[in-house]
Amino acid sequence: MPAKILVLYYSSYGHVEAMAGAVAEGARAAGAEVHVKRVPELVPDEAARAAGYQRDPAVPIATVDELPGYDAILFGTPTRYGAMAAQMKNFIDQTGGLWSENRLVGKAAGVFVSTGSQHGGQESTILGFHTVLLHLGMVVVGLPYSFAGLNRMDEVAGGSPYGASTLSGSDDARRPSALELDGARFQGRHVATIAGKLAA
Repeated sequence: MPAKILVLYYSSYGHVEAMAGAVAEGARAAGAEVHVKRVPELVPDEAARAAGYQRDPAVPIATVDELPGYDAILFGTPTRYGAMAAQMKNFIDQTGGLWSENRLVGKAAGVFVSTGSQHGGQESTILGFHTVLLHLGMVVVGLPYSFAGLNRMDEVAGGSPYGASTLSGSDDARRPSALELDGARFQGRHVATIAGKLAA
């Protein structure tokens, strides 16, 4: 049976959403059954429209209760002051029942993010998210240096051994680069491969 993977994200302006699509591509390339979902929005509709938030209505909203049904979960979030967005934290904070019953223990997990600048908290966001995943008993999987793109020095780009990332720019005009999307695909494939081995 192929590994069953959830790519779960929150995105305000489409950057994390684009990375989620690439992560899903990578996981599918590893033979996994992949589901892409988003967490609920907390910002009122009127305020979100005024701020220019981008939402793909075709992407279904996840529920906490469905998380144990997956072999692995890849979480995507923008950075807010060096930490995950409130929308993602609100969703994760509802997993107390799953935590108390050890429902996520032993499942693979990875994190990918978007920051406004090169030094906008990519690593602190991912590492802080890892702490939550370890409390849930999940097996944390990053973006290893076998992804050769981590060693490139010819362009400014996101990505670290902790997880794939992209840079949006202070005006959110920059879109994920080819290199950043390659890193997301690699991480998706890597997590799916490990999840398949754990499930077996």
